[in-house]
Amino acid sequence: MHDIVDTAVAAGSFKTLVAAVTAADLGATLKGTGPFTVFAPSDDAFAKLPHGTVEELVKSENKAKLTAILTLHVVPGKVMAADITGPMSPASVGGEHLHITTDHGVSVNGAHVTQADIECTNGVIHVIDTVLMPAA
Repeated sequence: MHDIVDTAVAAGSFKTLVAAVTAADLGATLKGTGPFTVFAPSDDAFAKLPHGTVEELVKSENKAKLTAILTLHVVPGKVMAADITGPMSPASVGGEHLHITTDHGVSVNGAHVTQADIECTNGVIHVIDTVLMPAA
């Protein structure tokens, strides 16, 4: 079993997320002891963003904005799918609360979990189909 970053790299479907984590210098954090729960947008989720968005976000002058977006996808602690039995509003590591619902499968701020419970040495990854954006 690998840590969150190495698991995402090995999966091959998170190339954009891994590049963004690298650009925001969050790799060391996500390789840390954790545990963390990461709602990881797939490459297909990033592809839904308007053309040029990712290229703009990974520029060094946009590091703060990119960090705010990425930290919205991470919750402290290890939350497995079985732990989500109803609506929840955990705080992300970025400080903004997420809205998790279970009405039609599990959704996080409207993004659907397409694959759950990818266990890592320092937490868990749940794959989502949309990139979460901060409210502000």
